Amino acid sequence: MPIDVAKALAAEPRSTEIAWGHKDIQLYHLGLGAGTPATDPAELRYTLESGLHVLPSFATVAGGGMGVVGGLSAPGIEVDLAAVLHGTQSVALHRPIPVDGRATATARVADVYDKGKAAVLVLVTEVADAEGPLWTTEAQIFVRGEGGFGGARGPSGRLDVPEREPDFAVERAVREDQALLYRLSGDWNPLHADPEFARLAGFDRPILHGLCSYGMALKALVDGVLDGDVTRVAAYGVRFSGVVFPGETLRIRAWRLTEGRLQLTATAAERDDAPVLGDAVLTHT
Repeated sequence: MPIDVAKALAAEPRSTEIAWGHKDIQLYHLGLGAGTPATDPAELRYTLESGLHVLPSFATVAGGGMGVVGGLSAPGIEVDLAAVLHGTQSVALHRPIPVDGRATATARVADVYDKGKAAVLVLVTEVADAEGPLWTTEAQIFVRGEGGFGGARGPSGRLDVPEREPDFAVERAVREDQALLYRLSGDWNPLHADPEFARLAGFDRPILHGLCSYGMALKALVDGVLDGDVTRVAAYGVRFSGVVFPGETLRIRAWRLTEGRLQLTATAAERDDAPVLGDAVLTHT
């Protein structure tokens, strides 16, 4: 079997040195649609180096943005990328991300679940600099056709959407060129740029990166609920439940659950609110 579960779980964590600067952060923010209107002080916090702050979802692209793909080359794992789906993504912040940084990213396969028709790899990356821990990310990756090995199924709980009007709702347009800009932060998968490749994957045109939707939704909540203060984000996690295409509109809704905890969804407005992000929770101060 391409996935040797025992070998993958027993492998030593792998460490990589990463670095980033203000240009990386500005490019990432622009890839999420920041900068409109260009002279708005609220947007300049994302685009102007003199007063720049860092959206916590930048953790998913810091140092090149290919941590998930890198995890698929871990010992004991040999899979066909065409069979891979990004299932969930979360980030937990230990302190605000600096505008300029050098750090060590230590990645490991934390678990492998057996979903029957698919295996799920749980990839955990811990990032720390000279001053201590910065953030921890977790991604769950579905590998179709690799289940049935007799392992634990793992957690499967889903969050029911509250049966009341959302406490916050906003729409964000996805520009026609947004995937082309976002991919410059490190995710070069042709699925998001090449129409022919997209058709081979079953789509009539390229789709937006799931992690771009992930960042767009976080920015909307930081701006609309957290008074634009990125340092208030403690943790943020979602399940990728569908796709959105460049040129469509992302509809983001959020409900206050408890003090410091928001549940959110994101849907494609033009396609009868087709799901894009689900089981999503933002924890904040």
